[in-house]
Amino acid sequence: QVQLVESGGGLVQAGGSLRVSCAVSGRTVSTYAMGWFRRAPGKEREFVAAISWGGVDTDYADSVKGRFTISRDNIKNTMYLQMNNLKPEDTAVYYCTLRYGSPSKRKADYTYWGQGTQVTVSS
Repeated sequence: QVQLVESGGGLVQAGGSLRVSCAVSGRTVSTYAMGWFRRAPGKEREFVAAISWGGVDTDYADSVKGRFTISRDNIKNTMYLQMNNLKPEDTAVYYCTLRYGSPSKRKADYTYWGQGTQVTVSS
């Protein structure tokens, strides 16, 4: 069983930065891609960013391109999302997720999910 635990969320002012992390534990059976999704109040969970096993291939939602950076450290079994120039519309619960194989923008493609971490951006 694979467990994902997010950390690093919090309250930040608009224009500020925050880094959230996702620690992977348990037994993984193959190389895996990881991703970040978020759910704002009253909205569906949406794709934010994804990264391949080796970290070479990344993908971002248009709304965060140029502001967010996804990365991972396979030695530490941890994935990161560096968020810069945050906006109030980035306020959401951020979830990390994992799937065997290549990255995807579709939440239905992911097998394992964390419990989420709240990010709140004040104006």
